[in-house]
Amino acid sequence: MNIEILPLTPDLWPQFEDLFGKQGACYGCWCTHFRLAPAARRASNRQSNRDHIKARIEAGPPPGLLAIEDSTAHGWMQIGPRADVPEWNNKGRGSAPIDLKDADNPAVWAISCFFIRAKARGQGLTHRLVAGGIDFARTSGARQIEACPIDLSRDSRSVGLFVGSSRVFEKAGFERLAERKAGRPLMRLVL
Repeated sequence: MNIEILPLTPDLWPQFEDLFGKQGACYGCWCTHFRLAPAARRASNRQSNRDHIKARIEAGPPPGLLAIEDSTAHGWMQIGPRADVPEWNNKGRGSAPIDLKDADNPAVWAISCFFIRAKARGQGLTHRLVAGGIDFARTSGARQIEACPIDLSRDSRSVGLFVGSSRVFEKAGFERLAERKAGRPLMRLVL
């Protein structure tokens, strides 16, 4: 694959929308799960989630990266400051920050979600997105990136893999900080 890893800017909305499809990826989430409080998620639907992420993309800065080949997006990774995904910081989650001040620190970033087109899975695209994310974070002033992936999955098509595989992050140099939920380590890369 001749893939480019590009920040998701408004001009790439058609590629993002095509990647997510009519359903909005992951049952209509449109990558808003960690952006919306639980009550707002319960009240939302595919269309409101789509509208929410579209408005976020239009507002900037880019909320993540697309893996694009020949004008077609094959993968997506949500990455940015922890404050941009407030539910990821919820103290009841395995992804909650070790230091509570990190939740609002613009230099502490999070990789919270992935979505890979079915035909592109198993080709190392997640590894490439993480590598691109490290570069993107570094050039954007981040001093560390955190992730809360899954250790094991019986099926590579598992919906649980939307958080990524810990093996991908280990290969990129992330270290385990804590494991508040079995099989879901909080991991960090210091830039």
